[in-house]
Amino acid sequence: MPILDIELVGVVPHEVRRGLAQRLANSAGEVMGSRPQGTWVKLRYIETSAYAENAGGPPENAEPVIVYVLQSELPQGTELAKLASELTAAIARVCSRPVENVHLIFEAAAAGRISFGGQLRT
Repeated sequence: MPILDIELVGVVPHEVRRGLAQRLANSAGEVMGSRPQGTWVKLRYIETSAYAENAGGPPENAEPVIVYVLQSELPQGTELAKLASELTAAIARVCSRPVENVHLIFEAAAAGRISFGGQLRT
């Protein structure tokens, strides 16, 4: 049930945008071992002018990718570190961005606090 909320900052060429959400869902689903239709992706594009870092950042052409990851259960320790590394690499590849520009934020486990179609998932 992973849900990825992905924000791409900066210029995204048309050829990269075409089918990008589907490619991201497929890549993330593969990394996360999801069943078909088991990984969902929401994708937003943010203009460079709508992104800033304190003290005059970001560095020129940084164009970060910020990914919020929601899962039923959050892996722990080395499993989480492995997931972070593999998911970052997959997203960077699909978005044509450097790995160092992809940032993951793992949300608290969703089990017991998320509902699909009115059915609370435990």
